[in-house]
This record gives sequence, C-alpha cells and structure tokens, in this order.
Amino acid sequence: MSDDWRTDRIGAALRGENPTVLRRLQAGFAVIGDVQFLPGYSVLLVDEPGVQRLSDLPRTKRLAFLSDMDRLGEAVERACRRLDPAFRRVNLEILGNTDPFLHAHVWPRFEWETPELAGKPVWLYPPDRWRDERFGLGPQHDALRDAIASELDLSASMPRAGAPDPGRDRPDSAPSPGCVTPL
Repeated sequence: MSDDWRTDRIGAALRGENPTVLRRLQAGFAVIGDVQFLPGYSVLLVDEPGVQRLSDLPRTKRLAFLSDMDRLGEAVERACRRLDPAFRRVNLEILGNTDPFLHAHVWPRFEWETPELAGKPVWLYPPDRWRDERFGLGPQHDALRDAIASELDLSASMPRAGAPDPGRDRPDSAPSPGCVTPL
C-alpha cells in the first residue's frame, strides 16, 4: 500500500484504505498516530472530510464527536496503564492549526518523560522526535494497537454517558451515603 492515504486521511478511512484506523466510532475514526515517541498516541478523525471545526457540526454530531474523543481517551488510558506501569495520564486536545480537518489528539503521558518536558505540551518535544524513524508507527506497535482496539471494543458494550442508570436520579430513590442532597 502506498502512502497516498496520508493526503486524504478521512477519505481513505471511509474507503477502508487508512492503515492507522483502529475502529469506526459514532462520529469518526479512532486512529493510532504516525509517531509513537509517546506510545499510544492516537487521534480521532471526524468522518466528514469537509468539516474543519467542531462548531461546523450540528449539535448532536458535535456531542457524538466529543463522546468519541472521551471514549478514545479512556481506551488509550486503560491500554497504556496496562502496558506501562509508568503511565501517568492522557492529554486531550482539539487544535486544528495544521491539518484542515476536525481531529482530536490523545496523548498518553508517562513518568519516564524528562522533567523539562513532562509538564509541558507535547508540541514542545524536539523536532527529531517527530521525524526519527525509531518513533514511526510500525509492526513493533501491533500489541499497543491491539490493546487500544480491545479497549474500544469493551467500551462499546458499556453504558454510554447519559444513559439511564437504574436506581439513580429517581425521585423515589434515597441519596447514597456521602451524597449531598441539593436544597
């Protein structure tokens, strides 16, 4: 397969030709990043090529995209926590400064990052991290890809945010211990 898919990532995903796609989600595609200097880096691509900003989407699709971003973030978090005990957290970003289509970055962060970079945005990493072949996506990331994809599959079977929770928020249910009942 050629690298032509890189010039039209969303179109290639819609045609089934984007090799970075992990799963199709409600409003987009979960993909693993081209660079893996922070293992598990993933991106959520909107599934409509002409959409440039979150505000370009109708409200229901916008909320679905944000829900997908949350779902991908949690999948990366769970996979990275399982695979690397030095996992610390994920950073979620919708920037849109370079690529002309709506996408969200999911960056895992680790205890082994150097102190001068650990508390700063990933974009401040040296340029060689972005171009060095050692950090390029490849077969050595198959286990990581599988772990994130499995977590996405698991999350598909969990109740979605906003879904009714039996026994919760019913007028006839008593608050659980430790809850503060609003006045």
